[in-house]
Amino acid sequence: MAEQQHRRRLVLFPSPLQGHINPMLQLATILHSHSKGALSITIIHIHFNSPNPSNYPNFTFLPISDGLSQSQRKSSTEDLIAFATLLNLSCVNPFRDCLVNKILSQQHEPPVACIISDSSMHFTQPVADSLQLPCIGLRTKSELEAPVRELPPLKVKDLPVVKTHNLEAFYQLVADMVKQTKASAGLIVNSFESLDQSAFQLLSQEFAVPIFPIGPFKKFGPASSSSLLTQDQSCISWLNKQPPSSVVYISFGSAATISEAQLVEIAMGLANSEQSFLWVIRPGSVVGSCRSDDDKDKNEDDKFTELLPQKFNEIFMSGRGCIVKWAPQEEVLAHPSIGGFWTHSGWNSTLESICEGVPMLCWPCFGDQKVNARFVSKVWRVGLQLENGLEREEIERSLRRLMMQENNKEREELMVRAKDLKEMAELCQREGGSSFQSLQNLIDYIFSRNSDLKIAN
Repeated sequence: MAEQQHRRRLVLFPSPLQGHINPMLQLATILHSHSKGALSITIIHIHFNSPNPSNYPNFTFLPISDGLSQSQRKSSTEDLIAFATLLNLSCVNPFRDCLVNKILSQQHEPPVACIISDSSMHFTQPVADSLQLPCIGLRTKSELEAPVRELPPLKVKDLPVVKTHNLEAFYQLVADMVKQTKASAGLIVNSFESLDQSAFQLLSQEFAVPIFPIGPFKKFGPASSSSLLTQDQSCISWLNKQPPSSVVYISFGSAATISEAQLVEIAMGLANSEQSFLWVIRPGSVVGSCRSDDDKDKNEDDKFTELLPQKFNEIFMSGRGCIVKWAPQEEVLAHPSIGGFWTHSGWNSTLESICEGVPMLCWPCFGDQKVNARFVSKVWRVGLQLENGLEREEIERSLRRLMMQENNKEREELMVRAKDLKEMAELCQREGGSSFQSLQNLIDYIFSRNSDLKIAN
C-alpha cells in the first residue's frame, strides 16, 4: 500500500481560473489525506489569481511569472481562448525553471513522482517529457462533450461554444489538449462512473491512457476555501430565517456576464414568480453598468441597483430576497432553506447541486455548460432549462415549475430523481464504491511507478 512506501512528491499546476483552481486544490487535499501524508504536495502557480497559501498549510506553494500585461490578464474574462493560448506560451520557461531550480535540485526533498496539470495547460507535457517526468492531466470540465456516435439528446445549439474572437486558436488549443492527453500518463476526472459511464468508455477508446474518475471531489471531505472573491456570510443568516426548501439560489459563476437589459428581465421574472431568492451579482458581471466618469466613483452596489425596476426594488426591500456579491456556494446549496438552484451549468456548480440533491434551472452560457444543461434536463432529469434566453415570462413560468410545492407533480418528480442522484454520488465515495476504488488505484499507480513511471503513448 502507498502508506508503506517511501514518501513521494507531487507537483500540481492549476489553470488560474476559479472553476479550475477549486478542483485542483480539492484534488491536492484528497491525495494528501488518502495517502496518509505519504505524498508531499507542491503547487506551482502564476501570480494572477494566486491561491492563498495560508488556507493550505500542508502544501508548498511556488509562484512563477506569467509574463502577461494587465490588458492580457483582462482577456481571462473577455476571451478565454486567447488567455489560455497566451498562458501556454508565456509560462513554459518559468515553469521549467521552477521545476529544475526549486524542486528537482532539492536533495533533501522527496523525489518527484509525477506532475498533475490542468488539461488546458498543455505546455506542461513537453516540459515534463524533457525532464523525464510523468505528467497526469486533470480534467476540470464535464466529459459529456467527448466524441459521440449519436447526438441525442443534444441539439445543435447545445454544442460547446467558447468566448473567443479567434476560432483558429480555439481549434489549435483543442488539438494541443488532445495531443497532451494522448501523451500523458493518465487522466483524472472530477466525476463518477454511474453519472458519466458511457463518456468514460469513449475516452478510454480515444486516448488509451488510464482514466481515474474519482469525483465528486467535494464528497471526499471538507476542503479549505479557494475562492478568489470574498464570500458574504450574511446570506447564511438570511437563509436561516427562511422556511425549508423555499428559496431559489441564483448564481452564474465566476466568468459569465449579463447585459443591463438581461438584469432587468431576471429581476422582473423573479418579482412576478413570487418566489423567495438569494441572488449573486458578481462585481463586473453586469456589462455596461458603468456608463460615465461620475459612475466610476460609485460603489458596485449603487451601479446595478439603479438599473433594477421599481417593482423589484420594492419586493427586495420587503425581505423576500437577498442580493450578495459572492456567496459560500457549497454552504448555501447544503442549507435546508434552498429549494432550487438557477445556474449557468458550469461543471463544478452542477456537481455541487447534484451532491446536495438540489434541482436546477439551467441557463448555460458557453463551453461545456450547454451540454451539461441538456443532460441535467433531459437525461438525468434533475432540472429544467431556459430555452429562449432571459425573458421575464419564461423566467416566471420556469421558477414556478421548479419551486412551487403545492400540487406540483413536476417538482415532486425532480426531487425524487435529485435525491436518487445524490445517493449515487455518496455511494461511489464509500469504501468499495467506484470513486473510492479509483482513488486507491490512482495512488497505487503513482507509487508503483514513482520515478520509473512510463509515459503512455
